[in-house]
Amino acid sequence: MNEPKWDKSSYSSNGGNCVEVARNMAAAEGIIPVRDSKDPNGPVLTFSPSAWSAFVAATVDGKFGNV
Repeated sequence: MNEPKWDKSSYSSNGGNCVEVARNMAAAEGIIPVRDSKDPNGPVLTFSPSAWSAFVAATVDGKFGNV
């Protein structure tokens, strides 16, 4: 299994309320791991690449409102 390479959003300068995503796992493992940047040893959620892409597209389109 490959090791996740965690990336934080470029929009994460808001006091640390962010997630980190390991996109490098998509091709080799078929998953997109996501974790809370404030708790790197905490739980990790995994998504299929298609589910993650759909979530990102819906976010960009404003489907979840302003939070």
